[in-house]
Amino acid sequence: MAGTHHSPAVLGGGAATTPHRWATVIDGVLGPLVEIPAALLVVAEIVVLMAGVVSRYLLHSPLVWSDELASILFLWLAMLGSVVAFRRGGHMRMTALVGMASPRMQAFLEAVAIAAPLAFLLLVIGPSIEFAEEEVFITTPALEVTNAWRAAALPVGSILMAVVAVLRLMQVADWRVAAGALAAVAAVAALFLGLEPVFRSLGNLNLLIFFVGLVAVSVLAGVPIAFSFGLATFGYLALTTSTPLLVVVGRMDEGMSHLILLSVPLFVFLGLLIEMTGMAAAMVGFLASLLGHVRGGLSYVLVGAMYLVSGISGSKAADMAAVAPVLFPEMKARGAKPGDLVALLSATGAQTETIPPSLVLITLGSVTGVSISALFTGGMLPGVVLGITLCAVVWWRYRGDDLSNVRRATRGEIGRKLLIAFPAIALPFVIRAAVVEGVATATEVSTIGIVYSVVAGLLIYRRFDWARLKPMLIDTASLSGAILLIIGAATAMAWALTQSGFSGQLARTMAALPGGAIMFMVTSIVAFIILGSVLEGIPAIVLFGPLLFPIARQMGIHDVHYAMVVILAMGIGLFAPPFGVGYYAACAISRIHPDEGMKPIVGYILALIVGLIVVAAVPWISIGFL
Repeated sequence: MAGTHHSPAVLGGGAATTPHRWATVIDGVLGPLVEIPAALLVVAEIVVLMAGVVSRYLLHSPLVWSDELASILFLWLAMLGSVVAFRRGGHMRMTALVGMASPRMQAFLEAVAIAAPLAFLLLVIGPSIEFAEEEVFITTPALEVTNAWRAAALPVGSILMAVVAVLRLMQVADWRVAAGALAAVAAVAALFLGLEPVFRSLGNLNLLIFFVGLVAVSVLAGVPIAFSFGLATFGYLALTTSTPLLVVVGRMDEGMSHLILLSVPLFVFLGLLIEMTGMAAAMVGFLASLLGHVRGGLSYVLVGAMYLVSGISGSKAADMAAVAPVLFPEMKARGAKPGDLVALLSATGAQTETIPPSLVLITLGSVTGVSISALFTGGMLPGVVLGITLCAVVWWRYRGDDLSNVRRATRGEIGRKLLIAFPAIALPFVIRAAVVEGVATATEVSTIGIVYSVVAGLLIYRRFDWARLKPMLIDTASLSGAILLIIGAATAMAWALTQSGFSGQLARTMAALPGGAIMFMVTSIVAFIILGSVLEGIPAIVLFGPLLFPIARQMGIHDVHYAMVVILAMGIGLFAPPFGVGYYAACAISRIHPDEGMKPIVGYILALIVGLIVVAAVPWISIGFL
């Protein structure tokens, strides 16, 4: 999530030229034309899914067309959201190495991060139009409309992103930087094209060249992860196989169209909603009244608040944005060091990855076929175990705190805070109960949470800022588009890896490891910590989940137990500096410089690893309540 806005100022110096001015004007017109439909699609999804729940559960007459309409709207939301994210520089990318470069090199790499996606988009537009034309012949069963209405989102979104990329390059203040970036990308493309006869004779060595070499270079150079995956997959299939490129678009569509992923934008919006209505602040206030007077008390509150808020929102960025602004000012006033605050916030991000309705759980369920309900049940206790190990470090660090000036809350104050916080604290349990009792599917349950939060905000907390709704809906579309494009690109890449026979080889290698299931578990933990650090969580799960889960099953490891271990390992990688983008997201939300948290986070990461080893060694923690 370490997206950076490609503003002209960043990308070199110089006076605004006529093309630069024109690009700015066109971009200003294009922005609302994409953002407003994307925001309206979020609203439409909420209405359609809520209508499905009400008609089925209350009126006992299910709407047969609701899932179909939601699926059509969803692909449009994913593609328009991707355009919004691209325009804002919101696509997930790794900027750790870019940040270390000289200003001139930084400007060049920022321009490459626009030129490389442009190359991918130009490659994908043709096959996506062809794909939409093929879909004309398929009619949807309930609505009886041609599937081309849905598939058209792919070429439209790709064309709009290509237009945005061109406008971004025109806005680069120094045209030589933009020309250099385009020339570099074109030169690499020409080199690969020239080497096509060589590639065709290399066999599976190509997997290393494209899926390790090309992906690594692109990701480290700051090219957004989704486009790095897309370029590698396109290059591999075009230059080493005879597979029609239409297939790549089909696989991307398949990855982005899982019905369960509908909940991604809705849980993102729900996270923004609980912060806006004051529900998150009420929860934090209650926990602070309980624990504020003990040594390191507010740090314990941070751990507890992240656990509770994670049970409402599915997005880690939304969780951290809901908790940090409420707690940090008071913690600083009590003498906490900013570095320690951001380190603990980042560590709690990793600790709460398995708390339902985590987007990672939902994605994992959609790509591996593991029951979402079982994952939701299994995810509660592992988060508690890691929370305990974090609290042990907090206790050690704050054991010498001076609390002479801290007043203990009276029972009356605690009771009053509990009363205020009760509707907010009840929400995670309402969400969980709705899924387990069958009132709503994991996809629809987010709409119940949204309606609950709106009602609570309007009637109980009397905090509902209507002016913030539009930016919140646009932010939701943008973040959802960024997540879904990665899932689409990673699905296409995973398909290419499977077709090459690599997944079979990987399965045989890992199954043959000495030490059986224990060695397999240790290898998985190390692999996912590294993958989470370099790739972001969701792409790592989409790429390797379908390959590794069947092996775990053969080894006699329970699906849900393996899921918890893998997700927590990935979370530790995601929130561990220097590469983990989750850590930089925590720094951005806290407005604290990344350097300050580097030292304090080591202790917390070690505590998380200890907790992870306990979860891996004791299957009951994950599957005891199934």
